[in-house]
Amino acid sequence: MDAPIDVKGTAVQLDDTRFQGLVNIGVDEISWRKHHRYLTLVSDHATSKIVWGAPGKNAATLDKFFAEIGPENTATIEAVSMDMGPAFIKSVKANAPHATVCFDPFHVVQLATTALEAVRRSIWQHSRSMPDQSLAKKFKGTRWVLLKNPENMTEKQQVTLEQMRQDGGLLWQAYQLKESLREVFAGDLAPAEVMEMITSWCQLATASGMPEFVRAAATVSTHTRGIYAAVTRGLSNGRHEGLNNKIRTMTRRSYGFHTPEAALALIMLACGPLEIKLPYHR
Repeated sequence: MDAPIDVKGTAVQLDDTRFQGLVNIGVDEISWRKHHRYLTLVSDHATSKIVWGAPGKNAATLDKFFAEIGPENTATIEAVSMDMGPAFIKSVKANAPHATVCFDPFHVVQLATTALEAVRRSIWQHSRSMPDQSLAKKFKGTRWVLLKNPENMTEKQQVTLEQMRQDGGLLWQAYQLKESLREVFAGDLAPAEVMEMITSWCQLATASGMPEFVRAAATVSTHTRGIYAAVTRGLSNGRHEGLNNKIRTMTRRSYGFHTPEAALALIMLACGPLEIKLPYHR
């Protein structure tokens, strides 16, 4: 059982059964401080709670999770959703080879979003070298429009997007590639249809000739098995990312942390399965 934390007379106890009966879990990393200081967090898809965390983001970090929960609890895990980085894949295959590795739609779409931002930044940097700086300002101002989902845009952003569509060019082509991949996962398509459309998307992205999207397509193509598993099981790290957004807000409001342990304590307090007993509780 985890040792209780005493906060001004309040007993805060992590649920000592939180590792029991885990079936579908999500793994992700989050920065707790600048200069590449990361935490690895494990969430339970069933409860949408963070059940474990530790400093670092490599395979050895996640190995500690499996060592802590033990073989009996590891055996109940059926699927692990994650991004397409090799570190977490290595740890899961070594510690829970029976579990299905799932590359969730959130991180698949994130590949296209990252590629789009790289294209925009490249065009912006090129335009900065031109005598007329108005073009550079225009491309710089499109960042949030390109990253935002169309249904969530303000009227001003919709006007900016329409102007971009009329102008055409590489940036509009990149935006269309990003949106088309997002829409693959936004509907209620059958898994086979999703995978067919992903194959078509990879062909279009490769044919675009944009290095950023060519690399994204290559990454997606080599991870189709895990993507299919995520689509079939209906697993997505979207909820985990929602927890990450909550954690980022806490980090900003706390003006940062001096140690990863301090960051983890607040994360588990706000996002973990805690039992809190106030001083007047018996």
